[in-house]
Amino acid sequence: MTDPNNSLVLVTGGTGFLGSYLVRLLVKNGYRVRALRRASSPMDLVESVAGQVEWVEGDVTDLVSLEDAMPGVTHVMHCAAISSFHPRDAMRLTRINVEGTANMVNLALESGIQKFIHVSSIAAFGRSKERPNLDETSKWVQSKGNSRYAISKYLSEQEVWRAHAEGLPVAIVNPSVILGSGFWDAGSPRFFSQIDKGLKFWPVGRSGFVDVRDVAQFMLLLLESDITGERYILNAQNMPFRVLFDRIAAALEVPAPSIKVTPLLAEVAWRVEWLKEKLTGMEPVATKESARSSVSSFYYDNAKSLAMPGFRYRPLEETILETAAQYLDAKKTGAKASVL
Repeated sequence: MTDPNNSLVLVTGGTGFLGSYLVRLLVKNGYRVRALRRASSPMDLVESVAGQVEWVEGDVTDLVSLEDAMPGVTHVMHCAAISSFHPRDAMRLTRINVEGTANMVNLALESGIQKFIHVSSIAAFGRSKERPNLDETSKWVQSKGNSRYAISKYLSEQEVWRAHAEGLPVAIVNPSVILGSGFWDAGSPRFFSQIDKGLKFWPVGRSGFVDVRDVAQFMLLLLESDITGERYILNAQNMPFRVLFDRIAAALEVPAPSIKVTPLLAEVAWRVEWLKEKLTGMEPVATKESARSSVSSFYYDNAKSLAMPGFRYRPLEETILETAAQYLDAKKTGAKASVL
């Protein structure tokens, strides 16, 4: 059992979506927290606890700043990563997600860290139409369905497992699509702002979804357990995108997206967006990878996570209703971010 009084937890990505929920939860439970942030990182999501956290300016690609952040640290929770489906970000995905993770585990080994918890993704299992059902025993499958992001998360996991083989106690979580309040113009919170603004399209795909608070809570339970060398899919429910979009629209009391995006339409859409970006420089609404992902269907088994003592998932309907209410309040007040 980890003793908060004798622990110093380093959180990377502490000002981001998941990282901010984790930082607040650790502070609430009495842990001393040190968090890595870039000088330009907005503090909106951690404003309530900013004074209770030791902040270190740096980046996972900057070894000097990481060395400055490590003294006295007993545990590491590695949330820092980028998610992008745009071809221009291929090198950044490798540099931050893969090389940044290698930097973190190497320093953790040198520092004798008691446990290293790594945030991966369901994407790290690889996607193949011949294998729609996935659990923790599923091995990486190389296929055309794997995005550059998925490859970067798989390779980052390999760095963690390599460090584990060298003696670092590790655990990995593989969240599905994380839902909750955050910055309304980024990540999954953007679903709410887009649907509120009249999003017309719903893709035929299906994925897994989970409340951001549940991911943070599970990571805390891992921190306080003796578990090492394990990975966990964190997924409250498998759901078609249409059902998710309909529920968000109902919670916002706006019309639901009504135009079905089939695989054929998705192929047309990303090509149109590619051409538009080339001609106008406008950011594409969809890329080849994001379009194909949205019309794919995969099912993620959560049985292993549910075996963790004291852990249960919130109903996603509750998550959607609470997030929608916060979005509507933020819309009235002009707040660019909210937290559950």
